[in-house]
Amino acid sequence: MDVEVDGILVATHELKAPLAVLRQLALNLPGMDFDGEHMRNEMVSVSERALKQVNDLAKIRRLEDGLFTMEPVAVRAVCDDVTRELQYLFSYNKRDLWVKYSNRSRLVTANRDLLYSVIYNFMLNAMHYSGDGTRAELIVRDFRDRVRVIVRDYGPALPVDVWREVKRGFIKKPTSIAMRPGSSGLGLYIASKFSRYMNASVGAIRHRDGTSFYVELPISKQASLFEI
Repeated sequence: MDVEVDGILVATHELKAPLAVLRQLALNLPGMDFDGEHMRNEMVSVSERALKQVNDLAKIRRLEDGLFTMEPVAVRAVCDDVTRELQYLFSYNKRDLWVKYSNRSRLVTANRDLLYSVIYNFMLNAMHYSGDGTRAELIVRDFRDRVRVIVRDYGPALPVDVWREVKRGFIKKPTSIAMRPGSSGLGLYIASKFSRYMNASVGAIRHRDGTSFYVELPISKQASLFEI
């Protein structure tokens, strides 16, 4: 494993404990007025999102052990769960979330937890880099012999070098993304690692007014039998 990436994974163990403490401290704050309660909820939300990414990074090490079972997964149900978790964040940041399902193949072969993280990271990225009053889009559709899950944002253009790396289907390490301040590319790195493990492919489409990230998943053989 790359030394730099290995160092990132070691750091996750150092970060997990203080993040968990921060979350617990926020939960235990005494009674507050409306503004204080709002601030507490935001502190809990931020710490939980950070913990989720720390946990995802820790899972990368475990991918080598093949511990994540591949099975038929209802892709729409996973998308529903992710949107339900992030709906508050989109609303709070004045972003709309538009969802469209048109896939005929309902089951894909994947690991549910890893797929959840892939879609979650794409959507979190879209929330951060869409402008106020704009929308992010989550689209699930059939694409050739696979199911494609697309997350579209209306933020700054994705730099060509990052787009090419995503287009190759694998991001070697988290990198800063110009024109997308505050991003380390961590979510894209996690998504590419998890997708590769699931025999899924990731990609990106550059638009004049934003970017679409997508993951293409193999259709479950179980689903194919039902559709015969």
